[in-house]
Amino acid sequence: MGPGNRPLDLEWLEDFLALAETGSFSRAAKARFIAQPAFSRHIRSLEEWTGVALFDRSAHPAVLTPAGERFKPLLEDVLGRLEAARLKTREAHDEAASGLRFAATHVLSFAFFPAWFSRLEQTLGPRTVQMHSNNLEACEDLMLQRGVHFLLCHGHPSVPGRLEASGHPMHPVGQDTLLPVAAAQADGRPAFHLDSPQAQQDNLPILAYHAAAGLGRLLQAGLRPLLGGDAPHRTVFSAHHAVVLKTMALEGRGIAWLPRSLVGDELQNGQLAVAGGDGWALEMQIRLYRQPGDMTASAEALWSLVSAT
Repeated sequence: MGPGNRPLDLEWLEDFLALAETGSFSRAAKARFIAQPAFSRHIRSLEEWTGVALFDRSAHPAVLTPAGERFKPLLEDVLGRLEAARLKTREAHDEAASGLRFAATHVLSFAFFPAWFSRLEQTLGPRTVQMHSNNLEACEDLMLQRGVHFLLCHGHPSVPGRLEASGHPMHPVGQDTLLPVAAAQADGRPAFHLDSPQAQQDNLPILAYHAAAGLGRLLQAGLRPLLGGDAPHRTVFSAHHAVVLKTMALEGRGIAWLPRSLVGDELQNGQLAVAGGDGWALEMQIRLYRQPGDMTASAEALWSLVSAT
């Protein structure tokens, strides 16, 4: 209960954190899977419950008031403790609670996770796994809402993500490379090449990521001097997912930057060829993020094993 014995809905607390994270009522409502008018009512109800304004709505994006800044870490601590209590209670009730919940970007969910997790199981023993495969933004939302134990994604030191800002521990579990690739011709050479003497005149066709795609963000940050300068390119196709771009590259439609983990077989069998020198490639980490609070014994055991390597 709050001022005047007003009831408190825990959903309002999650809504508060979503808005504090995004600063946008519309984006926060979308992340919380509710209509914006209902979301706004929840925030207003929480402010009535606390008795103070928590957001400065005159700012764009919306920012926390001093009272909201004080409220946020206290609320995160309370929700973290509640989640830990819920998980431990369920685990005590059911000793079979050895399941692990992962979010992973599309590429890593099938190009990296199966073999990586099989190696872990050799030490951990068999585990039940619940996998949520989606784009990076959706996976980050799941982590911030404590819907999964772990997030597996690509990362680069020059591109801090939302989870770093919210204090989620991270450990690198592998390396990958974004390579410019194109369909291979009969002689094994790529149909298009970024370093070709004719590249400027040829106005090379590029198969690009949407701006919000995780790999697209890494690529733009890591190769900004090349991609944003005089590099010859024209975007002929764009998509969120690397698998879609891979299909278009195999069809000979242009150059795509794809993870080596995704195209290793095609490079080896001669379907694709690298379409640029080393300067056009971007080294990346494969990262595992975890929840900052207590997790189940099974999840903590996996983290201990991973972080010890």
